[in-house]
Amino acid sequence: MSASSKVRLAEVAKLAQVSEITVSRVVRGAANVSPDTVRRVEEALEQTGYVRNRLAGSFGGRTSNQIAVILPSLSNIVFPDVLYGLEERLETAGYHPILGVSNYDTAREARLIAGLLEWQPAGLVIATTDLSPKARTLLTRAPCPVVEIMEIDADPVDMAVGLSQVQAGKSMAYYLLGRGYDSFGYIGHDLTRDRRAVARRDGFRAALREAGLDFETSLEEAAPTSVALGRKLTARMLDAGAPRLIYYSNDDMAMGGQFEALARGLSMPDTLALAGFNGLDLGQAAPIPLTTVESRRGEIGAMAADQILKRLAGEQTARSVDIGFKLISGASA
Repeated sequence: MSASSKVRLAEVAKLAQVSEITVSRVVRGAANVSPDTVRRVEEALEQTGYVRNRLAGSFGGRTSNQIAVILPSLSNIVFPDVLYGLEERLETAGYHPILGVSNYDTAREARLIAGLLEWQPAGLVIATTDLSPKARTLLTRAPCPVVEIMEIDADPVDMAVGLSQVQAGKSMAYYLLGRGYDSFGYIGHDLTRDRRAVARRDGFRAALREAGLDFETSLEEAAPTSVALGRKLTARMLDAGAPRLIYYSNDDMAMGGQFEALARGLSMPDTLALAGFNGLDLGQAAPIPLTTVESRRGEIGAMAADQILKRLAGEQTARSVDIGFKLISGASA
């Protein structure tokens, strides 16, 4: 057991008003500990963010060759692309990812962090949902390097690799304003859970307001992102009288919009223009290639792995790495 672990164990014992031996017995799940004592110790463990070591018994407590990876979703190609870039780089160094999916649920995210840290991973990579106080405490006290991925707008617990989601939204708006568009709408998925989509929308809106404009109409639904949702909301907006251009929370949603526009025989971008985010192959292979922003997902995964490996090798690492993004002009706007 490391010195830092002893300190944390002592902290738990003091808070629970029991001995360190009693805390150790509760952590191991030993019998003959009163329910009241177990309750007090469990509450203290929760408050202090103490992380159990599930490898201690059989592996002498040593760190594994696994890298914990927590992603919010696998329902579209975005995060599998990140995982591919991460896994490819880790494998060459003898490390392997162990995966957890939060489904954009902050409570589930905190449970995954706690559960995966119990297996003493060599590092942890996370595309955060919106860190709860418990999750932030766990990551701050994690006994391994931690990389938050996909965004660099917020101050990371340890390291961050990604892009400015706010700037990605602004850049798209500046581009479209430069193309002469002056009538905008917004369509999005469940923004109560996807803060990166919120950041892009807010960045886009900030650029519009600089030009004295704003979204004329906005539709969002508390449902996961999907092509079907994008089509449904586009139909609703078109029925109500759509603006000249619709900005979508991502390419999945924008492709749904394109399918609806094609079904109605609308000319793009002459009658209706569309713009998205992510730079998915689906959008670029569409009948009208999407105007979008490429998020360089594979590079983000690979760089996150590099940051972990450098830290494990004792090398200096940057607190924040900006992978950047690429605006794809497409043909839809």
